[in-house]
Amino acid sequence: MKRVGVPEFEDFPWFPGWLRACMTHNIVIMARLMGVGHALTRLISPVLNERGIDHVVDLGSGAGGVMPDIVPELSAQAGHPVRLTLSDKFPNPDALETFNSLDSDAVRYSEVAVDATDFTTAPEGLKTMVNCFHHFEPPAARAILASAAERRQPLLIYEMAGHQTAPFPVWFLTLPIGLTIVFFMAFLKSALVRPITFNQIFFTYVIPLVPFFYAWDGQASMPRIYRLEDLDELTAGLETPGYTWQRGYGESSRGGRLGTYLLGLPTEA
Repeated sequence: MKRVGVPEFEDFPWFPGWLRACMTHNIVIMARLMGVGHALTRLISPVLNERGIDHVVDLGSGAGGVMPDIVPELSAQAGHPVRLTLSDKFPNPDALETFNSLDSDAVRYSEVAVDATDFTTAPEGLKTMVNCFHHFEPPAARAILASAAERRQPLLIYEMAGHQTAPFPVWFLTLPIGLTIVFFMAFLKSALVRPITFNQIFFTYVIPLVPFFYAWDGQASMPRIYRLEDLDELTAGLETPGYTWQRGYGESSRGGRLGTYLLGLPTEA
């Protein structure tokens, strides 16, 4: 397996939740700028329409991510309302309050903890994992896939930077340049976060904790992303007559590659 488990600060239990949320907001801005919503819609919409599914359950949602952005387009393409349930093993209190206070029922954050490695805790619907699968080491990652296959639950895993992965030696040699670029990009992206918060502004422009940790975790995530051949290794032995796996590259609005995906689906009865 070519994946290298470089540590990220946000994976440590002592890392402050508010700082993790600030970093997540920057990731959402980057996803919007890259057009990740288009790539996700192209992957999710056919599954919902062909399988008659009207409920998407996002796993490992953290502070919310980019999934809420695409619910209106998914509903428009389906011709009926599509519901999104955000979930996490450790639900984010601020995100829970934000989404569950909305007038619309289209997006809700689960108050009940949902463990992505055990699908018995997840509501019915298409399960998605967006930009979070790389946080799981191979044994846990395989447990997620095995749980989906055993319970014949549809699952889409997507990593927005998966198409950009480079060999580990190249990543290591270019790390100083990458860290510098991402550090200064955080100043721009924090200004675009909405709703704006004191922590986002103060710890970006006065005490630059957000740019520092965002730069490291952003760069550290690159060698951790499972490449297509890694996904083949993870799914080896999980092929069953009742479940199929597809993997490939996401597609941008211009037709180019944007991220990688793994899609598991139960076969038709």
